[in-house]
Amino acid sequence: MVHPGSGEIALQVKSVKSMSTKGADRRSSDMEPEGRKLVIVESPAKARTIQHYLGRGYAVKASIGHVRDLLRSRLSVDIDNDFKPTYRVPKEKAQVVRELKKAAEKASCIYLATDPDREGEAIAWHVVEATGIDPARVRRVVFHEITAPAIREAFSSPRGIDYNLVDAQQARRILDRLVGYQLSPLLWQKVRSRLSAGRVQSVAVRLIVEREREIQAFTPEEYWTIDALLESQLAPGQSFRAQLQRIGAQEPALKSEGEAQAICADVEGASFVVLGVKKGLKRRQPPPPFITSTLQQEAVRRLGFTAARTMRIAQQLYEGVELPAEGATGLITYMRTDSVHLSDLAVAEIRRFISATYGDEYLPPEPRQYRTRSKLAQEAHEAIRPTSVTRTPESLAAYLSREQLALYKLIWQRALACQMQAATYDVVTAEVGATGSSGEEYVFRATGSTLRFPGFLVVLGEGIEQQAALPELAEGEELLLLALLPEQHFTQPPPRYNEASLIRELESRGIGRPSTYATIIDTILARGYVERQGKSLVPTEIAFTVTDLLVERFPEVMDVGFTAQMEDELDEIATGKKQWVPVVRSFWEPFSKELEAAKAEVTPRKVEDQPAGVNCSVCGAPMLIKYGRFGKFLGCSNYPQCRNTLPYLEKVGVRCPQCGGELVIRRSRRGRKFYGCERYPECGFSTFAEPLPDPCPACGSLMVRAGRTQARCTQCGHTLKLGAERQRQEEQEPQQP
Repeated sequence: MVHPGSGEIALQVKSVKSMSTKGADRRSSDMEPEGRKLVIVESPAKARTIQHYLGRGYAVKASIGHVRDLLRSRLSVDIDNDFKPTYRVPKEKAQVVRELKKAAEKASCIYLATDPDREGEAIAWHVVEATGIDPARVRRVVFHEITAPAIREAFSSPRGIDYNLVDAQQARRILDRLVGYQLSPLLWQKVRSRLSAGRVQSVAVRLIVEREREIQAFTPEEYWTIDALLESQLAPGQSFRAQLQRIGAQEPALKSEGEAQAICADVEGASFVVLGVKKGLKRRQPPPPFITSTLQQEAVRRLGFTAARTMRIAQQLYEGVELPAEGATGLITYMRTDSVHLSDLAVAEIRRFISATYGDEYLPPEPRQYRTRSKLAQEAHEAIRPTSVTRTPESLAAYLSREQLALYKLIWQRALACQMQAATYDVVTAEVGATGSSGEEYVFRATGSTLRFPGFLVVLGEGIEQQAALPELAEGEELLLLALLPEQHFTQPPPRYNEASLIRELESRGIGRPSTYATIIDTILARGYVERQGKSLVPTEIAFTVTDLLVERFPEVMDVGFTAQMEDELDEIATGKKQWVPVVRSFWEPFSKELEAAKAEVTPRKVEDQPAGVNCSVCGAPMLIKYGRFGKFLGCSNYPQCRNTLPYLEKVGVRCPQCGGELVIRRSRRGRKFYGCERYPECGFSTFAEPLPDPCPACGSLMVRAGRTQARCTQCGHTLKLGAERQRQEEQEPQQP
């Protein structure tokens, strides 16, 4: 749908450096002259940045997110009337709607510039519906970065509201409401109060529960490897290790120490001879630019950010940051995307920057093209990248917060690296033979590699994979055996999910979309289905109970493939291939029958609230650990006669260095996590650094994390490097249940 007159708009987007917004910021809506064009966006920060680009002829207002929603107090979906939703303007948005309506009455033209995805399209539609604006006066403009060229292009070719996108968002909202508002009461009745279920969140919990059961059922198996420590007689002092690869024509399968020692005894006095040497070149290609899921995964792995924190910071970078020479400036493109495409203009700028900064040897002959793996990449047209690669992290360091700078640097490095040459390694593989006293033939293999050309690694800053270089070896050369090194191993269970690996799993299975990953994780944590242990996501007892109930009674809803299929159907609604009402009906009809049967038949064991170990300060009754909309809290067991509640304090297993009490996780007024004594205010100890369980080896006091690889004593300042195993657990995933 294209609104009348959409081709008659002329836009003058001012030069960034010649603009000032101080006067525009001071003007109130009552002082706006008649005939100014009105632009409506979601957030005040985005409004300020766009006002900066558009100038005095435009008034930019923020809707502060959605202005209408389904009623919380009831289902708000008329199942018998084609699932017609009932929307209302919540009280907290009534004033916003009045101001938007008043500004619209004065405007000569109205532009809806909400985000370029289904949610943004739905917000635009809700604004029109809530304010009563004549749709003929409305133009929809979409841009994926808040820059002068992008805004100029968007305003030069406005369109109408895309009702296919609105229908897709509305269908998702109604499906989620039908599942949540129908299943949750069943769980309250059959399992425990305050539980919730969701079309996607319950499938995510199922994945975590099933992984935990794999871990619990896992039986470690012992196996052994044997390395030979060898030295070339032509290069004394240059020892290297070679691992046993074959015994005769068979791969070794050593299940016990006895088997390993028997082989060691057989080859102890044998001659070790070089059977062959292969030299080659290995190329390591750069990764593609970030999409939402990969950005969240890297931010978890490299920065320790949660998915929600990553998206909050990315939103700030997208909407605009105040820069002295440029004013409010959008620093990255839209952060909810599953496309790895980069615009031709962006690629050209990146290639110029690489050539000027690193030299032409770092530049591929042709621009790199990346293919989006997901067939569902429809909502956004470009990967996450800096709006200008010339804004280096160093140039922005003084104007960004520490977390903004860290995330921007991650995005900047990835966008630059994806257009650089591959890293190349010289790789040498040598096979060494030995004949045991039994006559058995043994083959050992050694591999070494050295970096020949760093390519994109000069920017990416990590992941340079090198193995110790081998000495120069020649076929037929006899080597000196220095030692045989048998080593015991045990097979490991699959790792627990952390936020990064869960997002990767959801994405690979087609569950959820870029805008939903962070919300899914926050919801299952807040509802008490999952707890964090270090960086791992661990299911609680209630997660097992609820998952088993839902899988048994609602197999289709809980089926991973079915959930992915529903996402496909939502995409088909978004592209106009399907209508939303039949899609919702095809889900509802079998689901409602399963629901009625479950209400009549299900009798699972009720899960009671667990005692908190403290008594109520008001009435003296025991306090219980309960779950609310925002996670755990302590509530009086004498409820409703006593309504006393307390915050739930999560212990970290480390003692307070001042009084010996337990350290717990707390939150500052701004939401920042820190660690404090449970005996506050009697004990005022606190630290923002993560406490570590092992005491200082120098003075015995508390050690805290100081960066990714260091620990520091809070008392004497002694520092030490974290052990490799500790780093592996923190940076990846724990291997033990």
